[in-house]
Amino acid sequence: MRRSLPLLAALAVGVIALDRWTKHWASTALPFSQPVQVVGDYLRFTYTRNSGVAFGIGQGTGFPYYVFSLVAIAAILWMFRRGRVGRDPVRRIALTLILGGAVGNLVDRVSSGEVVDFIEVGIPQWHWPIFNVADSAVTVGVLLFALAWSRGGEPAGAPGAGTPGVAGGDEPARPEGPGLVRRGAAGPLPGGGAEGPLP
Repeated sequence: MRRSLPLLAALAVGVIALDRWTKHWASTALPFSQPVQVVGDYLRFTYTRNSGVAFGIGQGTGFPYYVFSLVAIAAILWMFRRGRVGRDPVRRIALTLILGGAVGNLVDRVSSGEVVDFIEVGIPQWHWPIFNVADSAVTVGVLLFALAWSRGGEPAGAPGAGTPGVAGGDEPARPEGPGLVRRGAAGPLPGGGAEGPLP
């Protein structure tokens, strides 16, 4: 677990850095609210600002949505600190992506009260709400976490996980109880052994 923390931290920092850089680029290079075609109508860059949550939901309500980011960040950091994430790499990567995305959007909300969105995908008749790199990281992280959760089971390395039997997992436990005798090293037979009188 501890060995992978630097890699997970690097992934979170990478998400934040990419999100900040692309938002700065969109703010300085793209015209406001005017679609710029990248791959026809299937992928466009449309610079806009969003005061709501992801994908423009809840705009104009005045609700302090940064609270959700703070709660998510605090919860994920607490899970990593307390070792509640487990050893499943999919779960750890998923939570790291969510953490990076939450921090990326939190910086926008704290600095300006709005989040920069610029990625627009869809088809000519229908387009997904405009989003950004941080939204993408959060969405992918949630999907990965749901996938890991649906697989069920204890995280690898948890007590009792692995080979059924003793907690050590080396061999199955042998049943014991009344009428069941554990066989050990060979010893003398009752009655003095093979040369003794029969009972």
